[in-house]
Amino acid sequence: MDILVIDFETYYAKDYGFNKLTTEEYVRDPRFEVIGVAVKKNDEETQWFSGTTKKTKEFLDQFDWENSAAVAHNAKFDMAVLNWVFDIRPKKIADTLSMARAIHTVEVGGSLAALSEHYNLGIKGTEVHEAIGKQRLDFSPSELRSYGGYCIQDVELTAKLFRVLMQKFSVFELDLIDLTLRMFTEPALVLDKKVLKDHLQDIQQKKKDLMEKVVHDEKDLRSNAKFAALLAEFGVKAPMKISPTTGKETYAFAKTDEEFKALQDHENEYVQLLVSARLGVKSTIEETRTERFISIADRGLLPIPLRYYAAHTGRWGGDDKINMQNLPRGSALKKAICAPEGYVFVDCDLSQIEARTLAWLAQQNDLVVAFDRGDDVYKIMASSIYGKRVEDITKDERFVGKTTILGAGYGMGPDKFQQQLKNFGVELELKECERIIKVYRKTYKKIPELWYQASDALEAMMRNKTAPLGLKGVLNVMGSQGIEMPNKLRIQYANLRKQKGEDGKEELVYDTRRGRAVVANRIYGGKVIENVCQALARIVIGEQLLRISKKYKVVMTVHDAVGCIAPESEAEEALRYVEESMKIRPEWAPTLPLDCDGGYAKSYGEC
Repeated sequence: MDILVIDFETYYAKDYGFNKLTTEEYVRDPRFEVIGVAVKKNDEETQWFSGTTKKTKEFLDQFDWENSAAVAHNAKFDMAVLNWVFDIRPKKIADTLSMARAIHTVEVGGSLAALSEHYNLGIKGTEVHEAIGKQRLDFSPSELRSYGGYCIQDVELTAKLFRVLMQKFSVFELDLIDLTLRMFTEPALVLDKKVLKDHLQDIQQKKKDLMEKVVHDEKDLRSNAKFAALLAEFGVKAPMKISPTTGKETYAFAKTDEEFKALQDHENEYVQLLVSARLGVKSTIEETRTERFISIADRGLLPIPLRYYAAHTGRWGGDDKINMQNLPRGSALKKAICAPEGYVFVDCDLSQIEARTLAWLAQQNDLVVAFDRGDDVYKIMASSIYGKRVEDITKDERFVGKTTILGAGYGMGPDKFQQQLKNFGVELELKECERIIKVYRKTYKKIPELWYQASDALEAMMRNKTAPLGLKGVLNVMGSQGIEMPNKLRIQYANLRKQKGEDGKEELVYDTRRGRAVVANRIYGGKVIENVCQALARIVIGEQLLRISKKYKVVMTVHDAVGCIAPESEAEEALRYVEESMKIRPEWAPTLPLDCDGGYAKSYGEC
């Protein structure tokens, strides 16, 4: 098929651009205007066009998009414009930004300028900075020619970059990029505004009720420094952490910070109230996201924005300020996401995929067989922990067994295990947690052996040597280039090195990028295995997404789950097909035990 590389130049201003708006808001805004567009077909000369929307549509219609692959850098934007504004949907979509994200770690930025410089492809122009605040008719003929030259250069650079990156990319991953982008650029889901508005009212009332119980000013609660001072008044030292964005020490006041969450159980009730109020005030994610959903509903269908290869394990990440990857269980937001008229939403989740992958990779065959037979592995674990018959295990004991299976597989220590149980309302003495961790490691000896093997692999990578890791033929340790996965992409540990930790002991670290900062992350055998298992699970779910998409429209993926829509008349058939598809074992893992749990309903939250 033909390769069509495309780049749109559009109107933007200080109060109207990606620094203020999401991609969805920007493209659907009444102010949106295409200044011009450049298209390159295969190796032909790039064409630039600037004109009215109607004339631009005529220009674009010269190309056979339905039988071509469209390529762009940050294709989420360009393909949204192509579809939402010009009603054009290419046969395939490729994105050099997504491809580069999968191939590179911290050495290269994601911008076209940085990647072009890295590969010596040419220099990206700067004319776009001079176009701020200018609509199409504000450009003089010479300015428009100059802008056209800038756009043509971007297309030429993108075409060169695509050819370079294609040498390192598989068809499988290209198909996943295509599918991921279509979840956003070809939306199908409908938002229920009544559910959203009722939910917003509930959130705001709850926040108001919390604030009425606190005598301190709301600004004091919002300010990190003032809130830390408030805690100090009650003898509480503010918890601290290293910011992933700046690499500097900052307050650990997020609702996901363990030390901060623990303050909700502080012996002083007023401290509990302060923390609860702070969470109510600062945890406006639900409030602002609900407001965003309502705004999106006013503009049209719900595009699902996902960042392909958001983590170095390949996992997808949330985007466009609505992060579909972390909608709370039972949230009204999920209930508000509905299939279109005449369709149902089918949601299916892989069961214990990481725990299954870990047992399989470690060749812990008794656990693999138990998973494969459909045994209750949580009860089996609890049986070993408590020295009781499986049939005599209580509900509470099974929960401890479950937490152990799902949490202890990557080298978790007793302190963290104790805290994890406490977060779920289970109080155990540290000594008991130490015993449970020992029982797990003794019961499934192959798993700790895999951690030690991963530690040796890290040492080998640091010396640019190869090493064995896990089940033969699955992973390939390629020295300093990282660990090659079955999809031929790699988990990389950039600038892997030894340095002294806070306790003075030597530890291995590697560099990751957080915003503009490069941060040193500690790495060890258990963490490597966690990375590897997540990456393998992601390949499994990727294969299933593509398989299901051949019959039904896939509209989202969240962690290890697939969401698609199907006609109401074939709901049961669709669910069976999805479940069967998700139990098919990959060619590279013919003995990996897979299982899933699915359902269908009118809305995502009711599945």
